[in-house]
Amino acid sequence: MRAFSLLLFSLLFLLNLPSQAHAEAYWDHEDNDFFAELEAEYATSPGLYVADPLESLNRGIFIVNDRLYFWVLKPVATGWRTVTPSPVRTGIRNAFHNLAAPVRVVNQLLQGKGKAAAAETGKFLVNSIWGIFGLIDASQQIPSLQVPSEDLGQTLGKWGIGNGFYLVLPLLGPTTLRDGIGQAGDFFLQPTTYADWDTRTRLGVKGGQTVNTTSFHIGDYETIKNASVDPYTAIRNGYIQMRMQAISQ
Repeated sequence: MRAFSLLLFSLLFLLNLPSQAHAEAYWDHEDNDFFAELEAEYATSPGLYVADPLESLNRGIFIVNDRLYFWVLKPVATGWRTVTPSPVRTGIRNAFHNLAAPVRVVNQLLQGKGKAAAAETGKFLVNSIWGIFGLIDASQQIPSLQVPSEDLGQTLGKWGIGNGFYLVLPLLGPTTLRDGIGQAGDFFLQPTTYADWDTRTRLGVKGGQTVNTTSFHIGDYETIKNASVDPYTAIRNGYIQMRMQAISQ
């Protein structure tokens, strides 16, 4: 049983690492209606094309990730949502988002967005002090502190570096060569990376974070999949479109 638990936490850790801040920037706050329009919008936006020379391999990995979602992550996240009050789950999500502030601040500075970096820093301080270490998003009451999230993939895009080619990573999901490099860089900006935890604790924290985040979005992936003739293409096009929108902000 102990070995199974470690395996489960390892799976959930890999599902989340190193892209938690990266994912929150363009998945957590999207409206469900947006997903239904992705393919139609992409068809009228040829500039969003990305090379996919590894499509056969990517499709195979996509199928594996799909099975892992339905067989492992979704059941665990559903159970967590059932037994855990929404305010508790929201507080956990807020706290992890608050901890990732260095990722956003550094990338805002790298993009020359000094005012946004100052606002993000102010947001972190407000949430850490008045929001009880980030459990409460107290900064929502201050409009001037609401700025777009930034990550290294967006920064590289702002610098004129293209997507490269599309990739589907085992357990981690969709990315591009540029964004994959960006995710690795952002990993080293995450404070939790340097926490003095043993392996089991680290896996447990990362696994719990992934399960908690997923508990807010059960059904989103299913909506995209069920509305698409080719879910692989829909996910790929939607991912590229959302990244391009994030870079343009």
